[in-house]
Amino acid sequence: MKRYKGYLIDLDGTIYQGKIKIPAAKRFIERLQKNNIPFLFVTNNTTKHPKDVVKNLAENHDIFVTVDNVYTAGQATAEYISADADKKQLGKTAYVIGENGLKGLINQANFDIYTENPNYVIVALDRDLTYQKLAQAVLYVNQGAKFIGTNADTLIPSTEGMLPSAGALIDSVRYATGINPTIIGKPNDLIVKNGARKLNLADDEVVMVGDNYNTDILAGINANVDTLLVYSGVSTKDQIKNVAKKPTHEIDSLDDWNV
Repeated sequence: MKRYKGYLIDLDGTIYQGKIKIPAAKRFIERLQKNNIPFLFVTNNTTKHPKDVVKNLAENHDIFVTVDNVYTAGQATAEYISADADKKQLGKTAYVIGENGLKGLINQANFDIYTENPNYVIVALDRDLTYQKLAQAVLYVNQGAKFIGTNADTLIPSTEGMLPSAGALIDSVRYATGINPTIIGKPNDLIVKNGARKLNLADDEVVMVGDNYNTDILAGINANVDTLLVYSGVSTKDQIKNVAKKPTHEIDSLDDWNV
């Protein structure tokens, strides 16, 4: 079995199930820490700031890490639009449909998120979405603002069942404008490649670990990074039998993996 120098790891479904602990995941992270193997939690969640992710892991799952171990689609989005604005010499202005975690990261990247006629429109999960917010996003995109989607997840789990996620909101703006967005998070390869660079490792030195073939594993495949599918969440063995591109590795539990 190949030994990897670094790990990119999904959170929900892989490290925990909502508020439910996955004991094997805690043991897996502790093995990485004991062996001084660098890792990064790569998550499409844009509603939380990295410090909130760290707090949740510590308080609810007894997993103790730092913000340096967290890389969200919100962080990747802020980095992407910063680099794009610098490259094109555009003013750092953006209209954001999203929650405070994302808005804070965009603000920290020195973007004005309250100006009129912004150069970027960013759409993410927003549980306080209104028609007016969507209408304003459509107007700005039609006026020429670059359309960015943080992640394409269609559904998000809740205690009530599966609810609309960022992808559903992004598709509303896409449908209204006829313009396709640049998607930042999984299954896009950008967030995985950025994650490998943050670990100062080459693509062939890391592995992407996750429970969802359509986001985590495809992101790794799209980035030409090895993948480890753990059957603790979304994807099932029956589903994987039918996919054309198989994960590099498949396990029932993170206890089954030697770092």
